[in-house]
Amino acid sequence: MGSTGTSAATVRQDKVPFLEFPSLNQDDLNRQQCLIYMIPGNPGLVAYYEPFLKTLRQLLDEIEVRQDYHYAYHIYGRNLLGFDDEDHEPPFGTTTSSGTLTEPFSLEDQINGVCSHIHTVHTSTLQNGRTFDSVILIGHSVGAYIALETFHRHHTASTITSTTTNTTTDPPNPNPHPNLPTLPLRSSILLFPTITHIAQSPSGRQLSLLRSLPLLERTAPHIAKGFVALWPAWALGGLVRRVLGFPAHAAEATLRFLGQRDGIWQGLFLGVDEMGVIGGERWGRGVWEVDDGEGDVKGGGGEGWEKFYLWFAERDHWVADRCRDEFIERRRRHEKGRTRVVVDGSGIPHAFCLHHSETVAERVKGWIEEIAGRQ
Repeated sequence: MGSTGTSAATVRQDKVPFLEFPSLNQDDLNRQQCLIYMIPGNPGLVAYYEPFLKTLRQLLDEIEVRQDYHYAYHIYGRNLLGFDDEDHEPPFGTTTSSGTLTEPFSLEDQINGVCSHIHTVHTSTLQNGRTFDSVILIGHSVGAYIALETFHRHHTASTITSTTTNTTTDPPNPNPHPNLPTLPLRSSILLFPTITHIAQSPSGRQLSLLRSLPLLERTAPHIAKGFVALWPAWALGGLVRRVLGFPAHAAEATLRFLGQRDGIWQGLFLGVDEMGVIGGERWGRGVWEVDDGEGDVKGGGGEGWEKFYLWFAERDHWVADRCRDEFIERRRRHEKGRTRVVVDGSGIPHAFCLHHSETVAERVKGWIEEIAGRQ
């Protein structure tokens, strides 16, 4: 197309769709204020998680009502970038005045976007210049990878700015986010995480074919968009609701996504990028450990809570069983690591947010209570 390069479009921060469920106790100065930040999987639509986050809000309200409870939880979740046409400009595939061609947002772009936005929410949500006392990240699927990278970059940036000697074996990050050292990251809950060797999973092997066939990779978004355009709205709605069996909230989000100009392209682009980026484990031992200062949050202490909670499915088409088991074994052998791993055998699928939001919210609520030192 006559371009000399490619670049991501410019983000319109105020147009990125989000969900927010504040605590009724957010103005209580006697409570520790905790931000729970949800990072979606791909496609990065926070609307898929509305029942999950609403249920979690109700469950946390039930414990916050206790007079002797010292925490208030503020729940926030936002789309990944590029999945709504209004959140970026110009459209993907536009040749700019400098001769570059705009393309969708990569996994690296998504990580940087999440790091930056957590800092924004942390510093601008509470009144009177207050910030949150602690931050808990919840990541689903590739959102779990983004959450881990956020912790990794926080750890790396903190090490760079520290005057003490770093004794961990974390690999250096060439682009630690400058805002991260100010974030009180406490724990992360990783749901159905795709954090190592995603290309070796059953679905990953299929998507990897796009990377091996450059022509197909370039044309796949247009083919998919053209296929969707063949369906009249009523028929497409029937397919999503009746054939695929999506509940109302997921059907509405999916139909809006399919009607976007750039959404399908963004989803495929990010998926292919995941295949190339999410390979061998890249986080050093220090990421999994609780630093001395991390156990000093009021009311929690360093005992009785984990830094990471991971929920794997017994069978997950986006996770290779062998890679999962090897990852779990490494965590088991890590004596100083503070990681809880659950391999769930109840049959809850990777896309838990379609039909199993309540069950997962119950488990997550229990972990949040544990982090707060209440169990």
